[in-house]
Amino acid sequence: MDADPCSPVHQPSVVFYDGVCGLCSRWIDFLFRHDRRRRLKFAPLQGTTASQTLPGGARMNPDSVVLWEPAGIYEKSDAVWRILCTLPFPWPCCGWALRLVPRFLRNWGYELIARRRYRWFGKTESCRLPTPEERAQFLP
Repeated sequence: MDADPCSPVHQPSVVFYDGVCGLCSRWIDFLFRHDRRRRLKFAPLQGTTASQTLPGGARMNPDSVVLWEPAGIYEKSDAVWRILCTLPFPWPCCGWALRLVPRFLRNWGYELIARRRYRWFGKTESCRLPTPEERAQFLP
């Protein structure tokens, strides 16, 4: 049985993201700002941590945020709702509300945005560099 990401006891998880995506960079900024308990670590899908941790399919799909937890690996909207559940109130409520939407609809919306994210939010030449205060939360 999967561990409940909304439970009070939660081991650190790793959020893998497309390091050159403007939307993904903003998402990571949002998560870092709200993850006051520092339950999340971050790593680009293009980095060494992803290549050493994730199976080939997950790390080769830059269109998906990937969440690694001790209980498993989650992609797309499943990763998003689980990540939201690690944050303080009111974000777990948003995560559970998202989970109530059928997966095929959640992933359809996720993929719609993912296909257009570079056009809408831009693309950078290199992965986001953490600030000195963020450095402990970021993996290569």
